Amino acid sequence: MSRPHLLNRLTFRQLQVFQAVHRQQSYSRAAEQLGLTQPAVSAQVRQLEQALEQPLFKYAGKTLHVLPAADALAASVQSIFGQVSSLQMELSELAGTIRGELNLAAVSTAQYVVPHILARFRARYPEVQIRLRVCNRGQALERLAERRDDLVIMGMVPEDANLAFMPILENEMIPVVWPGHPLLTAESPRLEDFARHYVLMREPGSGTRTAFEEFVARERVSLSHTIELGTNEAIKQGVMAHLGVAVLPRLAVQLELGSGLLASPHLPGFPLRRSWCTVYPKDRYPTPVTELFLRFVRELLPELNAHFKAPLVPAPGPSFLCLPAIDP
Repeated sequence: MSRPHLLNRLTFRQLQVFQAVHRQQSYSRAAEQLGLTQPAVSAQVRQLEQALEQPLFKYAGKTLHVLPAADALAASVQSIFGQVSSLQMELSELAGTIRGELNLAAVSTAQYVVPHILARFRARYPEVQIRLRVCNRGQALERLAERRDDLVIMGMVPEDANLAFMPILENEMIPVVWPGHPLLTAESPRLEDFARHYVLMREPGSGTRTAFEEFVARERVSLSHTIELGTNEAIKQGVMAHLGVAVLPRLAVQLELGSGLLASPHLPGFPLRRSWCTVYPKDRYPTPVTELFLRFVRELLPELNAHFKAPLVPAPGPSFLCLPAIDP
């Protein structure tokens, strides 16, 4: 096949659809990701296979198998799209504006941190379109495996040599009880005393729950009475209602601690410390906007650490403004 013949028959849309199918290893999931119907996705892949004169996928029963030609094409498509993104960034810089998209997913505990980063990023780069999905840790791992986002922000990064990660902020997890709880006036409260109460916990797989369960296992303490609640907010309300005690990220309960709605007893071994990290697969080359965001976060780390270690106060108005760009 001659090179001009192939160039004349390929389209970026075909390559975009192919990349989604290759990553998702599913026509239906690719269709959902792209907002297309499954027949439309199938038609684009068929046209691409006709242009290449080679099959890319085949079904065995209900399982979609990726053929060698698809893996070879996937590497080229990633390079092509990376070059296009770099070109877009260079053109934006020449025009004096940075444009593009940034798709993020963050575990629910990181929602107390990420908006502060995004506000400062948008103030500097107002033309970048940002999408943030907040999910639990299991969903974050699923999205990471399916490469559905540019970056995932999470704690307790899986031990996987194929993942690139960067710690961005320490996540302290502390015990919380209601004001007037007996543990607050006990002379030397222990983890065993805390665990005798009903312990309110997130769903299995939650990063906070996993960290706490690992801690009590090391201390050989049994959690005999637990109540599972689906969100940190529900857990906070449950503690305030005297339903039970809990372990939560300090940033999630700063307002309630400061206003006296919740309290934190001094227990040995606390706070539990983990870090929130930006994570992406090493074989997914970061887009220029993603690289820009990572560089921005690295520069912002000292300011973020100082901000979250200080008492909560309203954000100072004169430091930065996050306003939509105004067309001339």
